[in-house]
Amino acid sequence: MDPETGLDAVRNVGISGGRIAAVSQEPLRGSTVLDAAGLVVAPGFIDLHSHGQDPENYRLKALDGVTTALELEIGVADVARFLAERKGRALVHFGATASHPFSRVKAFGAQIQPGAIVPQAGPASETAASPELLARIKELVRQGLDAGALGIGMGIAYTPGATRFEVIETFRLAAERRVPVFTHVRSTGRIEPGSSVEAISEVIAAAAVTGAALHIVHMNSSGARDAPECLRMVEGARARGLDVTTEAYPYIAGMTAVNSAIFNPGWREKLAVDYKDLQLVETGERLTRESFERLHASPEPKLVVVFSNTEEMVETVIIHPLVMIASDGHIERGKGHPRGAGTYARILARYVRERQRLTLMDALRKMALMPAARLERATPAARRKGRLQVGADADIAVFDPRTVSDRSTYAAPAEPSVGFRHVLVAGTPVVRDGKVVEGIFPGQPMVSEPRVVQ
Repeated sequence: MDPETGLDAVRNVGISGGRIAAVSQEPLRGSTVLDAAGLVVAPGFIDLHSHGQDPENYRLKALDGVTTALELEIGVADVARFLAERKGRALVHFGATASHPFSRVKAFGAQIQPGAIVPQAGPASETAASPELLARIKELVRQGLDAGALGIGMGIAYTPGATRFEVIETFRLAAERRVPVFTHVRSTGRIEPGSSVEAISEVIAAAAVTGAALHIVHMNSSGARDAPECLRMVEGARARGLDVTTEAYPYIAGMTAVNSAIFNPGWREKLAVDYKDLQLVETGERLTRESFERLHASPEPKLVVVFSNTEEMVETVIIHPLVMIASDGHIERGKGHPRGAGTYARILARYVRERQRLTLMDALRKMALMPAARLERATPAARRKGRLQVGADADIAVFDPRTVSDRSTYAAPAEPSVGFRHVLVAGTPVVRDGKVVEGIFPGQPMVSEPRVVQ
């Protein structure tokens, strides 16, 4: 099945040199043969929003059909180091954005806590930058772009001190370098100022006045109860020529650091949740006022699952034709959110097979082709991904549509998905007969090409 051409037929697929060399009705000969009779052979899935960037998470991704896992929402503080540390050691393809939030922390002279996905609340995240500090922030972001970042990651909700002007200046840098901005918008909810509608307006306006490409992360949680209206805004922006895209994950709960600016005073009213709706990932306990205040004040990053949505709203977002799938996943020593292990199998099991709200081809388009297209702004290499056709990279997921299923839960978030028989990365099987192949690391860095608009 190829979501770009619509091919949906019984074929033999030949692979050579990490690329697809043949898609044929005729028999093919090869040194290695994988039996895919009765199974779906599809392009491997591309996760644009994968915080888990280590062997534990890469294994879970491969078992969920993912062949490329990218850290694009917040990005990384040192892109060159990130890429070097994983080269020759990764099961799947990897890459990252240059991080505006962590560049801000560094520019303000604060420390980045080891293992932190987002910066903690404090002066570095909540103070407006002087012209000199803003210049330093932009220089640090440029360094990440020079090292091969796939865009700029902005978690505006985690840096409330960033003014509208700072946001626009960051978008201008992205436009100059011809890469997208991947952003967690400034706020969520219905209370004005600070509503989801206002937050989506801010970044669409920034894209409009700068010419930067924009990708809005997790519309299901950022849009919340107003997600349908926020999607109408994306539709309107695209209809008027703006390059705006978005994504979602198929769960009612989100996850973030409890000591981040998301939980600054007023969070209960804005998010329409209370202490009991927060679950500490480390222990599984629901928080109280006392435990929340202790954890929020801690310098050590602690993750909480935030139950804030409904199945009906999540489904409305997931099936929207402009929404691609991304996990926002992160598993650490078996703890985390089920989306880190089960996002893609859940789409196939719940929305395709059980509820029949998506066709299988539409699901493949959302999980493979649309993410690849989003990346084409930053790197021509993306044109060879997300497709199953001659010349495409041999990143392939082979699964049984009758049995594929997510098994991860909030109680057991690291349970791997089932039903993926074979998964190939650059032509190398990383999952074979449903099991991870040990001792191989075919994953390659996905990097941007240096380009500046004069």
